[in-house]
Amino acid sequence: MVRSKRRVGFTLIELLVVIAIIAILIGLLVPAVQKVRDAAARVQCQNNMHQIGIALHNYHGNFGQLPEGVKYEFPYYYWSWMAQLMPFVEQDVLSAQAKTWANTPGGYHWWPWGDFWNNPQQTPFNPALGTLVKTWNCPADPRMLQIWYDNIDSGNLRIAFTSYLAVSGTQSHTNDGMFYWKSIISFKDVTDGLSQTFMVGERPPSADLEFGWWFAGAGYDGNNFDRGGTGDVLLGSREFGYAAAMNCPASKVGFQPGQMKNPCDQVHFWSMHTGGGNFLLGDGSARFTAYSADNVLPMLCTRGGGETVSDNY
Repeated sequence: MVRSKRRVGFTLIELLVVIAIIAILIGLLVPAVQKVRDAAARVQCQNNMHQIGIALHNYHGNFGQLPEGVKYEFPYYYWSWMAQLMPFVEQDVLSAQAKTWANTPGGYHWWPWGDFWNNPQQTPFNPALGTLVKTWNCPADPRMLQIWYDNIDSGNLRIAFTSYLAVSGTQSHTNDGMFYWKSIISFKDVTDGLSQTFMVGERPPSADLEFGWWFAGAGYDGNNFDRGGTGDVLLGSREFGYAAAMNCPASKVGFQPGQMKNPCDQVHFWSMHTGGGNFLLGDGSARFTAYSADNVLPMLCTRGGGETVSDNY
């Protein structure tokens, strides 16, 4: 009996077909994997905000008010709401180090940046300034949000950043939000209702990493002692002054998608999630909000405007 000889291996055409099928499968799989990663990052981001909400409520329970948007009193000049919140997000050790440093006699220890402009070797910066705190960062941002900020004349600073800015109302100087420069706000002041008022929103640090410094928030307007902190730790729903100061068009103001490399996207709330961003409400809940809600954002960012907003935003 004659047996036919079996062919071993693939022909070139068959190999190309297999490669094409694998490429198609990979093309279908990669977007699915990316969607899963995006969803996981969004959930983790919401969890961070929920932790911040719990911390803010605990702070309020202890002191009868929320932390100041930006503190400005000796020896805690420019300490942000996050700096004041450290003991309530399991950063007791870092808080103690920062306070000990600020209270050290002599030099510029009370200044968070130390004697950065004159003699940084004699008085370096506060150690908390360059310490990353995981709770302050959204995992959707792939950047390492910790850098050395160089100054050719005076040395450098170690800077850590935040993805979350406290809501200061319409604009930072209008003082109609939950946080602003030297704010003293308690929950009883939120006449619109805690479930109808945003406390914290997402905005990735600016492209040049000049803004978004979590510990000490001077902001773009740090020399105006009634509205400092804007862009670093505070942001309003309609920051036209901030946009103008950054030479950005007014069209960049408002809740809308942004790009990491566009410096003008620092003047509005946005996120690296698809379709919108997370906000923390006054009642401590975190909510993903679509960009289509920009028209009601000013109402949600003020604490006492008397507006009623549908839950469908």
